[in-house]
Amino acid sequence: MSTVQVEQKSYEMPPREGFTIAHFITVTDIERSARFYETVFGGRILSRGDSSGAPAYIQIANTWLIVNVGGGPTPDKPTVTLTVPDPDKINSFMNFRVADIQACYQLWKSRGAEFITEPIPKYGEIRCYIRDPDGYIIEVGQSTDFAYG
Repeated sequence: MSTVQVEQKSYEMPPREGFTIAHFITVTDIERSARFYETVFGGRILSRGDSSGAPAYIQIANTWLIVNVGGGPTPDKPTVTLTVPDPDKINSFMNFRVADIQACYQLWKSRGAEFITEPIPKYGEIRCYIRDPDGYIIEVGQSTDFAYG
């Protein structure tokens, strides 16, 4: 049996070597969404996008988020249309794991985050959800059954 070794690297966007993973979301207003992720979560806007179709790139903690407006099929995705979600029918979401959910709830709420509910204990964690300006949900959770050894 062989073991795969993963070299620790400093990931960057765009990558100079290897690859970096980013989450893409379709938005109605690039600037509004970039400001939301910058203001609420302390994200760093790497590029703001433009009306020619270029997306905005935002670094949030240890990940990258790409936001861009929707559109119809293109040659590289001939049957796919990008649209913002139906706010009541979501099939994926970002998940923020935090050390202190009450502190994050208070801070992010003070920065304009709209929470669906206050943090609620459930399944060995405390969690709540934020809606971004286009209706995407972001789960915020704090584990209560996990201890560092």
